[in-house]
Amino acid sequence: MKRIILLIATNLAVVLVLSVVLKLFGLDRALAAQGFQYGQLLVYSIVVGFTGAIISLLMSKTIAKWSTGAQTIETPRNDAESWLLDTVRKLSTAAGVAMPEVAIYEGAPNAFATGAFKNSAFVAVSTGLLQSMSREEVEAVLGHELTHVANGDMVTLTLIQGVVNTFVIFLSRIVGSIVDRTVFRTERGSGPGYFITVIVCQILFGGLASVIVAWFSRWREFRADAGSARLLGPRQMINALMRLGGLESGQLPQALQASGIAGGGGMMALFASHPPIEERIAALQKVPGAS
Repeated sequence: MKRIILLIATNLAVVLVLSVVLKLFGLDRALAAQGFQYGQLLVYSIVVGFTGAIISLLMSKTIAKWSTGAQTIETPRNDAESWLLDTVRKLSTAAGVAMPEVAIYEGAPNAFATGAFKNSAFVAVSTGLLQSMSREEVEAVLGHELTHVANGDMVTLTLIQGVVNTFVIFLSRIVGSIVDRTVFRTERGSGPGYFITVIVCQILFGGLASVIVAWFSRWREFRADAGSARLLGPRQMINALMRLGGLESGQLPQALQASGIAGGGGMMALFASHPPIEERIAALQKVPGAS
């Protein structure tokens, strides 16, 4: 119920902010004088902006299983799978969430959590992670992923993506209309200038929107590290990150990169979904009991 209320509140906030901005700059009157129905565009932008993000969230577990080949553990086949299920069960209870689906997939060291609802989440670890880390280190990684679940990070990231999508769609069409009428002098309908400007603006505004989403993604990684530290102690999470820093982490599919324990970085730090491991370790070292 809280997530539904948050979704409704977010949509109302988007409408309010865009309406205020239009009124402050007098764009509502200018657009209305030109016959531009910005109210209809606003509704269209919200529907399109949020629909894609919400559908991706609802399908996230299916996409994760399909794209990674992750196999859910129904009945443990060996001691490692039994330990994995028991550990996730213990940590999910400590984090205050229902037991998620637990899966293993073939690949280099990585792990991720996804799902539309925190009480029916999906947690997967790679064979490379299980083979290259000690059980204490894997436990810390699982604590990190279950903190993501407990914090509702998947839903919050979807809401932020929906908001920025709405702004991108709305503003690109506003700018396109203004350019089409003032520069290209189109008096009726929409001319080529409108469509060209909209495409260019969506690329530019989309790039700026990606920076905002990436910033939140990095911030939630620090929070998830801190959550694992609360569950298991900061030293255990620090050890896990130090080990992870010495490994070549597995690259997850594009749709899951922000969900992994590591990855999504690169030369362009503003667009990175994860902060550098050194910064994550430094943040944990400030937590009491880390030494």
